[in-house]
Amino acid sequence: MTAFSKDEIYTATEVVRNFSAVLGKISKAERKRAVIVKNNKFEAVLLNMSEYERLCEAVEILQGIYTSNKRENNG
Repeated sequence: MTAFSKDEIYTATEVVRNFSAVLGKISKAERKRAVIVKNNKFEAVLLNMSEYERLCEAVEILQGIYTSNKRENNG
């Protein structure tokens, strides 16, 4: 399970009321992510584009490794 720091967690109400400020902190990389909580449950994560792109690239690499290993083990 991922650990979140207190300054990364926002209620949905806080995000609605302060969206521009929250987005600004994420865009300027003052915060790595904003975790949004609704009804005491983690519901979403807001990331800046460079972090999102980095994660997408990591997924592509892992999918390639998985596919390659699957072929080797079945081939």
